[in-house]
Amino acid sequence: MKPTVPIPVDQRARALAQIRTAMIEKKMTQAQLADAADCHEKTVQNMLGGRSVRDQTLFDVCMVLGLDYEELKDHWHGSVAQAGNGPYETRDGATERRPVGGAVAPLYMGAYTKDAVDHYMGSYLTLRSDFTAPGTIVAYRTEITWDADWPSLLFQEANRPDAPYSHRGRIYVPASSMFIHLVSLTKGAMRMIVVSQLDRDGLMRGLITTLNKQRATYVPVATPIVYAKRDATADQPYGLIAPGHAAHAGYQALLTQTLNEGYARLVPP
Repeated sequence: MKPTVPIPVDQRARALAQIRTAMIEKKMTQAQLADAADCHEKTVQNMLGGRSVRDQTLFDVCMVLGLDYEELKDHWHGSVAQAGNGPYETRDGATERRPVGGAVAPLYMGAYTKDAVDHYMGSYLTLRSDFTAPGTIVAYRTEITWDADWPSLLFQEANRPDAPYSHRGRIYVPASSMFIHLVSLTKGAMRMIVVSQLDRDGLMRGLITTLNKQRATYVPVATPIVYAKRDATADQPYGLIAPGHAAHAGYQALLTQTLNEGYARLVPP
């Protein structure tokens, strides 16, 4: 039998404190966290009791609570990056994994730096077709900011006509791709948006894939989507833009260009 390696109590205690604080901030019970992270409530109880859980559980909990998975995992297992292995900072005499100033995204998100993607930050007019009303365009606002607590670009939707379904998530920027990914994860349900990188006209164009309610169930849907960088205070109409609306023709032209100019392709069966 292999000897048991003791886990530093102060490191796991730090991870537990982060989890508990995030639960309090989000007003989540153990049962609600278990449901959102798609695991058994007993698993959450074990985790909060400091007992060992799978790394997948830690990852799911971090996604729900908005915590840095790599940092929390290191604290949980008692392994902390050593000085000299990268741009780490020191606090209270302890070397932490977090990049200095929260300026580098995790490797699995593209390892991009804040300086490299600062041009994405801002307010965007967001357009897509309505899933139920033919010809109608859904227009709302998306804010992209930098999250220093979990270093990465963060997007937040606003001014949606169906406000309760507004999404908030992270942006993945592959190093060798002309497209980026806006991903939101809620209670195991993932929505992905793939759009072109921001161009000189302040546009990002691609596809959104999500679920839409059809009668008594939800079915997968996909449609072109456009992000047009605009001043947040600009006078632009949001909501359901039906044919005949003054803004409809301009909005429709942007969506049509997404397919016509090859930013996305819908393949028929």
